[in-house]
Amino acid sequence: MRIAIDPFMHRHLSLEELPRKVRELGYDWIEMSPRADFLEWFKAPRVFPQRMKEFKKALAAENVKIASLLPMYRWASNDETERKAAVKHWKRAIEIAVEMEIDTMNSEFGRGPHPDKGSCYCCHTGSMIEACEDAWWRSMEELVPVFERENIQLNIEPHPEDWCETLQPALDIIRTVNSKNVKFLYCAPHTFYFGDDTKAMLREAKDVLAHAHVGDTFNHKASSGLRYILNPPGTQARVHQHLNIGQGEVPWDDFFGTLAEIGFDGIMTACVFAWEDKADRSGKFMLSEMNRYIDKYWPK
Repeated sequence: MRIAIDPFMHRHLSLEELPRKVRELGYDWIEMSPRADFLEWFKAPRVFPQRMKEFKKALAAENVKIASLLPMYRWASNDETERKAAVKHWKRAIEIAVEMEIDTMNSEFGRGPHPDKGSCYCCHTGSMIEACEDAWWRSMEELVPVFERENIQLNIEPHPEDWCETLQPALDIIRTVNSKNVKFLYCAPHTFYFGDDTKAMLREAKDVLAHAHVGDTFNHKASSGLRYILNPPGTQARVHQHLNIGQGEVPWDDFFGTLAEIGFDGIMTACVFAWEDKADRSGKFMLSEMNRYIDKYWPK
């Protein structure tokens, strides 16, 4: 199993400084989420030979490796110009993965609302779900053969506000892709968007589950829907969080115990964004907790 950290809370560090920080926190692996000097959000990668060389040197010096690259491109946009640009960026990101000897990438189904477009593409209105799904399938028709040719695994997660934001239909969509290189990512901070029975959901995902994001959250549906009180009343805003283990309501014994039960041996990423003012403490705590649960449930 690869135990990684998403270093988003440490993005102020340069690429050359990042591996030293990750080693200081105790991790062997990084999940490289978007950052302006590498895989920028929605834009072409900001990667050139010298930058890649220096980053690889810094990684080797600390004996830290990249477990996964996390590109975020609008591959599900119903704007064909935008979708084609996203596919182009994806292909370049795959080339970067190959050049850096990275065997896994992960991302989201994508194309929810965003200020660059200003209109809602997600299930809040329902008006664009079909168009976004069709666009995503067109992108996958181009990209899956590239992932298979380069032997890169792609792990996909449903995300709140995406055209696909729940456990179902995400699992069936991934199965329909029908590629050994395309698997499912279960994001614990999205647990209560998926459902209420963690054990049942993880068991259902068993055949395609390859990646888990670890972070806590509160159940936004609890207390008669009043766990979060939003103003003005009736607003369509929804909340999810990426907290340290134990700060929310994810049933962690169910989560880790069921992962062990189904034989999970993929990537497990500390995925906390809430504590930039104490990022080091959070990173060390999350590693300690993940290892504690692994020691508890995985046989030696």
